[in-house]
Amino acid sequence: MLVIITDEHLLSPSQVCQSCLLADRTGQPRWDRGKLGCGYALQQLSRELPPQYQCCMGFRLVNIESSS
Repeated sequence: MLVIITDEHLLSPSQVCQSCLLADRTGQPRWDRGKLGCGYALQQLSRELPPQYQCCMGFRLVNIESSS
């Protein structure tokens, strides 16, 4: 599950990306095969945390995979 993180909140990409010109046709970030097409990967500080990405609008995104 792809989420946008801020200092105090976790947001759904549908709350933010709907107004982005770089979003796909459904208003979601361009996420394909583990890469953010509308941003870039940030330096990973710990292997224990999931990789973070920053979109062109300045938001940080994280792909949180559920372990079922």
